Amino acid sequence: MVMTLEADYAVRIVDVLARAEGKTTDAHAISRQTQVPLRFALKILRKLVASGLIVSYKGAHGGYALARGADRITLREVLEAVEGPYMLSRCQQDEYNCTHTTSCRFHEIYNEISRMVRRKLDSYTFASLNEGSGCKTAKRKK
Repeated sequence: MVMTLEADYAVRIVDVLARAEGKTTDAHAISRQTQVPLRFALKILRKLVASGLIVSYKGAHGGYALARGADRITLREVLEAVEGPYMLSRCQQDEYNCTHTTSCRFHEIYNEISRMVRRKLDSYTFASLNEGSGCKTAKRKK
């Protein structure tokens, strides 16, 4: 499994806003700093505003800022704002009707793994992520 590009971009966007420490940042600056195309950044910003994680300010000095402290926004919240609730398998969805008797025995295992992942993602706030030296970028193999 690989995180979607949209989720990756959402994390980058919230990280930029967390490092801005309460100051508003306009969409062009967010796009530039995150290297996310402006149109895609605007789409993600709308989702983050709708989820209540960030706020937007209109006008000449407008922009975006976190809706609450970086110490109260978790990695899980950002990922789920664009992807929906984290689930390992579609069989965990309420509307899914399991018709295969052999697959039902995996349902609780998938639930357990999903709970573990959600707990781990909740353990990272954007304040804690910015306390260290930052993200280490691995060199690409040629």
